[in-house]
Amino acid sequence: MMPPWLEPQMQQLRAAFVAGRMPHALLIHESPGAGGEWLAYWAAQLVLCSTPAAAPCGHCAACRHAQDRQHPDLISVVPLGDSAQIRIEQVRELAADLALTAHQGGYKVGVLSPADSMNRFAANALLKTLEEPPPGTLLVLVASVPSRLPVTIASRCQRLRVPTPAREAAVAWLAAERGAADWAQVLEVLGEAPLYAAASDPAAVIAAAAETRRELEEIAGGHGDAGASAERWARGELGLRLACFETWLTDRIRGELTGASAAPEMRASAHRRALPLTIKGTFELLDAVRELRSSLDVPINKGVALEAVLRSLAPHRVA
Repeated sequence: MMPPWLEPQMQQLRAAFVAGRMPHALLIHESPGAGGEWLAYWAAQLVLCSTPAAAPCGHCAACRHAQDRQHPDLISVVPLGDSAQIRIEQVRELAADLALTAHQGGYKVGVLSPADSMNRFAANALLKTLEEPPPGTLLVLVASVPSRLPVTIASRCQRLRVPTPAREAAVAWLAAERGAADWAQVLEVLGEAPLYAAASDPAAVIAAAAETRRELEEIAGGHGDAGASAERWARGELGLRLACFETWLTDRIRGELTGASAAPEMRASAHRRALPLTIKGTFELLDAVRELRSSLDVPINKGVALEAVLRSLAPHRVA
């Protein structure tokens, strides 16, 4: 089901295609989980559809294969295996494939997601293709932090912004797409990222949030083991745990500033302890958690980094 908040971007692309002004390169700047990758493959359907007058029809073989990412003229470039980066060999293979004649005589499409995970060698290799794209080529780059891309790459792409959808629209879409669940609470944990939420187990997310809150409360009260928690989180779904940590901190800050907590389970907690930090220290801790979340693709010892962050909650840190 189409995410309705993407309709303006879809209309813009469809109008450009009908008018024969489709750019050879798009940079989709998305809020994480807002649907940038979904839009990228919709754009692939648009140019690959067998019935251009109704493109994308969604029914022809070309549309179905593009939607399933199995169209012979569609190349997907993503980090492989345990790698957090798109590498130069992948971009070179993409360039070689784009230089070949399209199997169906029309467009050839390359989708790079997340494009901001390209290392500098891969970005340099892609620049050659952007400077002299083969005829009938569409390159779609999806990035949540486009500032990580070299200016020479970004300046050769037409940028399309995918903003964060409204909570009500995201919850309604998730209910229609996945069925009934406490999607508002899932989004409270994951942030306004409905495409991430749609790929999750809502019960597991809510359970992980409750367990994370409990451990953080124990560490803040001087009874938890920051080292053990850090080791266990680093072995599991660290991204989810850090999202829960960030939500817990922002809720605490909101409570300190307004006297109210956004999360019902936080309001209902009879054991909520004051953080052993000033409000300034809590903001600094929030920055540290966000920095760690943004560096999940960096080769660092995440368990050690996380333990240092968790230990800042311990009461002995109070001056």
